[in-house]
Amino acid sequence: MSENNIPYKTYLNENEIPKAWYNLRADMKTKPAPLLNPGTGKPLTAEELTPIFCEELVRQELDNDTAYFPIPQDIVDFYKMYRPSPLVRAYCLEKVLDTPAKIYYKFEGNNTSGSHKLNSAIAQAYYAKQQGLKGVTTETGAGQWGTALSMACAYLGLDCKVFMVKVSYEQKPFRREVMRTYGASVTPSPSAETAVGRKILAEHPGTTGSLGCAISEAVEVATQTPGYRYVLGSVLNQVLLHQSIIGLEAKAAFDKIGVKPDIIIGCAGGGSNLGGLISPFMGEKLRGEADYRIIAVEPASCPSFTRGRFAYDFCDTGMICPLAKMYTLGSGFIPSPNHAGGLRFHGMSTILSQLYHDGLMEARAVEQTSVFEAAELFARSEGILPAPESSHAIRAAIDEAMRCKETGEEKNILFGLTGTGYFDLTAYQKYNDGEMSDYIPTDADLERGFAGLPKVEG
Repeated sequence: MSENNIPYKTYLNENEIPKAWYNLRADMKTKPAPLLNPGTGKPLTAEELTPIFCEELVRQELDNDTAYFPIPQDIVDFYKMYRPSPLVRAYCLEKVLDTPAKIYYKFEGNNTSGSHKLNSAIAQAYYAKQQGLKGVTTETGAGQWGTALSMACAYLGLDCKVFMVKVSYEQKPFRREVMRTYGASVTPSPSAETAVGRKILAEHPGTTGSLGCAISEAVEVATQTPGYRYVLGSVLNQVLLHQSIIGLEAKAAFDKIGVKPDIIIGCAGGGSNLGGLISPFMGEKLRGEADYRIIAVEPASCPSFTRGRFAYDFCDTGMICPLAKMYTLGSGFIPSPNHAGGLRFHGMSTILSQLYHDGLMEARAVEQTSVFEAAELFARSEGILPAPESSHAIRAAIDEAMRCKETGEEKNILFGLTGTGYFDLTAYQKYNDGEMSDYIPTDADLERGFAGLPKVEG
């Protein structure tokens, strides 16, 4: 297909929604290191995980070999509310940048949750319902995951308890109210409602919280409340599996218009959107069928990839969760209260961490003022107000497009537009009023987090 015939938006029809999730681990030569029991230091078994997670999700979490998991028809039918999502050619942004690069984005914000998070929320809620559970608990940073899960639980008639990072609870009251509208209870974390929350408050009075804190509280409540299980919106293998629908659709849409991306970019917090976007492309790269340049973009204030250590660490601040081998800043690291709340996690997906460690993808850290500069340019060019998290990918995409302008290369750039920023207007107000600042942790700040890493070999 010639360039002139490529539409602004490329849609698949509902019959082309993928019927199976792709498990990237099946093609990884070096598998992600197993989760460890913090008490014994040995790999966790399914029996040890089922008191925390739903049984089917445990099976998906531990399976390193099955390439495709069929998507239950009830989930496919739910997906039809907002999927397939469009692959968009950013013609207007290209014109503003005067670049020879061709920029595409996969837009995941066309649903009530405003982000890609609904792809895994409905799957996890579905398996909880199938198991006969009463409800689920979770944490949320910026609120996209909590909103998505509350929507999925309302659809299936499940109770939903959300622990929301305190700074986001205060900065994003409207997203909190969407969760409550869907019937979820929302508690600012850390809170006095849990033992681990009270402990964190005693040790860090006035803390703005972190995803690690909220995870600890949600797990405590799930494991102590009969009929409940814990669900997570990022990091875990099962979540990246469900999010592979993003990349599978993107690849199918590119095939439909006869285009192959050269550079694939995603924001990186815990890894759900990035892992989902790159999965089929990385699969081709691992199998030697194609090559792509893949870039993870994270906030300079929480630089897990670019300044973290590849080590076993707790996934939560309260140190009650399993140990995961990942790029981490230490479970005790409390990020600054930047406005990309969904990226304020101290660690990274074990899958993405292993891929990065093996040199199969790149990573870069960017400051939030430059991120909002890119967000503003994108909004004025393309007509969508992007989420702060998504805008990290936009920043890198613009930088790569300008590099193409310097070299004259006509690269095809794909980035993930994970969601919209209409509930993030406090952040935009700070930027527009010139009150936004950049915080980059010092080496001493990071060393305090590293000092708490558990002594585990491997």
